[in-house]
Amino acid sequence: MIKVFEKGTATQLSKNFNSKEFDCKCENKECTTTLIDMEHLAKLQKLRNKLKRSIHITSAFRCEAHNTAVGGAKHSQHKLGTATDIKVDNISADGVANWAEKFDFDGIGRYNTFTHIDSRGYKAKWDNRSK
Repeated sequence: MIKVFEKGTATQLSKNFNSKEFDCKCENKECTTTLIDMEHLAKLQKLRNKLKRSIHITSAFRCEAHNTAVGGAKHSQHKLGTATDIKVDNISADGVANWAEKFDFDGIGRYNTFTHIDSRGYKAKWDNRSK
C-alpha cells in the first residue's frame, strides 16, 4: 500500500525509520510530497532487525525532475515510492545485496557503494559494479 507524506515532515513509520528519510533529495519547490510503499518499508525494517545495524537510505522517493537529473530509469521504482538505495554500517554493498535476497525484495541492484532494493511485484536483479 502506497501512502503519501508531506515532504520535510519526520513522521515515524516504524521502529527505525521516519518519512523524512524517504524524501526526494531535490530542491524543487513543487516537490512537496513523498510516496512510500508501506510493505517495502516493513521488509526494510525486518532487514534492519536482522542485521542489527543502521540502514542509511541514500535515495528513496524521487520526483520526475530529480529522477531525470540523476539519470534514473524512465520507469524507475523510485518514482513510485517502492525503492530504496541503501548502505549498511560495516557490511559491503555486495553483502547487503546477499542479505536482501533473503528478505524477498523483488528488485536487487548491485553497485559498488550501495545496494538498490525494491518491491516492484516481480523479480529483477542486475549488477552495475565496475570491475
